[in-house]
Parts: sequence; C-alpha cells; structure tokens
Amino acid sequence: MTGQFPALPRWSIAALIALAFACASGTASAQTIQTSVPHAILVDADTHSVLFEKDADAPAVPASTVKIMTAEVVFNELAEGRIKLDDQFLITENAWRTGGAPARSSSMFAAVNSRVRVEDLIRGLVIDSGNDAAIALAEGIAGSEGAFATLMMKRGRDLGLTQSVFTNSWGKDDPEQRVSPREMTILAAHVIATYPEYYKYFAEKEFTWNKIKQTNRNPLLTMDIGADGLKTGNIDASGYGLVGSAVQNGQRLILALYGAASAKERAEEARKLLQWGFRSFDSKTIFAAGETVGYAKVYGGVSFEAPLVAEHEVKILVPRVGGEKFTGRIVYDGPLMAPVAAGKEVARLKIFRGSTEVLDLPLKTAAAVEVGSLPRRAMDAGLEYIGDLFRKYVGSKLDKKYVANQ
Repeated sequence: MTGQFPALPRWSIAALIALAFACASGTASAQTIQTSVPHAILVDADTHSVLFEKDADAPAVPASTVKIMTAEVVFNELAEGRIKLDDQFLITENAWRTGGAPARSSSMFAAVNSRVRVEDLIRGLVIDSGNDAAIALAEGIAGSEGAFATLMMKRGRDLGLTQSVFTNSWGKDDPEQRVSPREMTILAAHVIATYPEYYKYFAEKEFTWNKIKQTNRNPLLTMDIGADGLKTGNIDASGYGLVGSAVQNGQRLILALYGAASAKERAEEARKLLQWGFRSFDSKTIFAAGETVGYAKVYGGVSFEAPLVAEHEVKILVPRVGGEKFTGRIVYDGPLMAPVAAGKEVARLKIFRGSTEVLDLPLKTAAAVEVGSLPRRAMDAGLEYIGDLFRKYVGSKLDKKYVANQ
C-alpha cells in the first residue's frame, strides 16, 4: 500500500520557539564585531552556538590546517587499536624528499630511512607542522599518500563533513583540496571531545627532533587567552589561515579563519574574535535533556504525532548587551510512516538568531507509535490525498502567476 502513495514532502514547523531576550532599550544585533579576514566563524563548543560568521561556508584552501584531519585519522587508528604510540614508521625517500629538509618547507627534519615512533611523528605533525611527519604517518598507516587521502575522505564524511575535500595529508596546494571553515570547527570540536589524551599534543609549545628545536606555529599559544590548539596554515594560494581553540572560565570557543593577508593579521584577528566571544555572551538553557521539544506528524499510526526530544540539554548563547530574538524550527521528512520506533533520530532542531542559523541539533522520538487500525489508516490516506491535491493546485497556480509576471 505505501508504495502507491506519492513521495512525501519535506515539512517544517516554523516559529516553534520565540525566544526574546530584549532589554528595555530595544533589540540590538549580537554580531557587532567586524573582521578584516574574508572567511571566519566562531563557535561555542558546549552549546554549538555560532557566535560570529563571515562567509563561513565558502570553500577555502586549507594549507597545513588539513593536518587536523590527518591527526584525526591517526587518533582514530590509535583509539581502534590498529596502531600504538610506540610503533615506528619509516621515513621513506618520498617523505624525506617531498616533506623533509630537501623540500625547504615546514618539516620535523627526520632523517631519511630512519624509523620514528608514532608519538614523535604526531608531535612533528602538530607542533612543527612537519610535512615529512604527515607523509610518514600517511604511508605508515595506509601504505601510500593516496590511500591515506581516501581514509581522510571517509572519516570526513563519517563525521558529517559534506563539503570539505581532502586529497593529501600535509596541505600541498591541490585545486581539489578545499575545506569549509564551518566544517573545520566541527572537525576541531570532534577532535577535542573525542581524543583528550591525544589533543594535548596541540598545546605543546616546542618540540626537538634531530637536535633541532622548533616552537609551535600557533600564535594563540603565546597569548594569555587560554588557548590550547589547534593549527595554522599558509601557502601562496591560501593566505594565512588558522583553526584555534581556547578556554576561559570553563567555556571553550573554537575559531576558524582563512585568507588573512599576513601572519600578524591572522594572529590579531584571531585574538580579537576570541576575546569578544568570551566577554559578550551568557548561556541560556531552552530545553532540558529529554524534554519534549515538539512533535512530528505520523501517517497510519495509533497517534497522529510522535513527541521529539533532544538527547542532551539544549542551550544557546545570548548577548549580554542589548537583546536578541531567536526563532526555531523542527525539520524532518514526513509525515513519518507507522510503525515508528522510540529513540529513532528523525528530525533536526534548527535555531536562528535573525537570519543566522546558530544551532542545528538532532531530535529523536520519545515514544513509539504503533500501526493504527484500518479506519485510522484510511482516514490518514484520505487526508494525505486531499493535502497532496491542495499542494499541487496551489503550486500550479503559483507557477502560472510567476510565468504571467515575466
């Protein structure tokens, strides 16, 4: 029977939430700060709220910030037990010549044909930004740079990075290798939350290998702002980029910016945005964990709808000065078809500050909805048929009106 029905449309419930935190003086815009860099986004790690963004979905050349994805693959291999920190990988001729001393690029200066512990290669990767370390890790894990790039892409898609494309482990200029600044904050948040025992390497301020001491290239680590990671990047095609994170008073912010004109501009703009973020917002809880957020329509069930809940407490950051109006939507493919199991992820909660989407979280069904009686299913079929006719009729009228106005 279900195969005879038309394709189900995408439904959205608009204005689910009207959250007004306005002062008596009136509503002011939260995004009052400006930045000179062309691409930037600042995110609160706990609430996932977007505090600031500027062209954050445009494709950017990652340069060495791609090494965060390289590190994620390495950390995942460690977590899965496929490699160990004490394992030793060979510094091949390719790793040495392409990314080592002969290349005259960022390097940990590992000797050709030497064997280096994975832990030391990680330090060479994230502290020295060593291209030789990145290539050695790629070859040691996957057998070749190309095979490792395939792993990077798979891990990226598994983590929900749908726009970013990874083609090499060290940030070599490649017209196909591009990242979204927004997705780089998602990647950084994942690395920080999932691998605390390995994330610590990003905070180390220096590393010595082959009697050569190098300081961490992340300028945030020398500032008194609570920074503890992640990576910088710079090649001619990218300008100066940075993905960084800092913690103050228990609050963690994550920043991605790309296209700065100089290392100085990159450092100054990163500091400015982080300091602004820490002093400009307060956290507000809008739904407790397990609290019903809304409902999804159900077709052919004992109930017309299924309650939806968030797995964790839902919080947003609200400007301390002025006020801001937030609106929310529940978005899902529906109506859902009975039977509907409890605990199934079927929708997303999207919260907007003005026109800016500041939160996007999954929602699950709080209770099961069993298949309804034959009369109930017949009634649902009739309602769906009438609704489909109405949508087709209204759509055809709108199309004709649009054509007539050309």
